[in-house]
Amino acid sequence: MKDANGVVLANVYSRDDLIKMKWDNYTSNLSSDEARRIALAISRIPTFMNHEPRFPERRNAEGPSTHWRRSHPYHVALQDAYVQENYDDIVECCQFNRVPLDATGEILDRGGVRWRTYCFARQFDAIRFWDKFNGSWMLGMQFVYPARPENFPAMKSVNRKGAL
Repeated sequence: MKDANGVVLANVYSRDDLIKMKWDNYTSNLSSDEARRIALAISRIPTFMNHEPRFPERRNAEGPSTHWRRSHPYHVALQDAYVQENYDDIVECCQFNRVPLDATGEILDRGGVRWRTYCFARQFDAIRFWDKFNGSWMLGMQFVYPARPENFPAMKSVNRKGAL
C-alpha cells in the first residue's frame, strides 16, 4: 500500500496456495481477496489520500554546490542571529516533533544578513521546520517564499518556560 505521495504504508501478504494444498494452518494466512479488501480499506483513509503540498527541491541549483546531497534535497535557511539566540530551543523542538535537524554548514550572506542552511530528506519535515521557525525555502541559491499550505499540521511547541 502506498499513499498519494508514493510512500509505502503497509505490505499486505496473502497465500492462496495453502488453501489449495489443504494445509492445517491455512486459516492463519490471508487469502488474496481478504488481503485486497484490507489494502483497499487502508487506502481509503482520508489522510493517506491527500497529497502533501509540493515545494521545489534544491536539485535545480544553478551551479555546483558542495552542500547539496541527493538524499536530502529540501533546504531551508534560517537567519544566523536567530539560530544563535534560539539554537537549544530549535534542537529541542525538532527532537520533540521527531524532525531530523541536519545543518549543512553552508552560510549565505544576503543583503547584509547571514543565513544558515538545513537540509531534509522528507519534504514534510522541511515544510514543518520552515513554517515553525519562519525560515526561507531555497531553490538553487535563491530564496523562495511560498504560501503556507492550508490544513498543514504545525510543529508542536515544547511545554517549558522560554521555549519556542
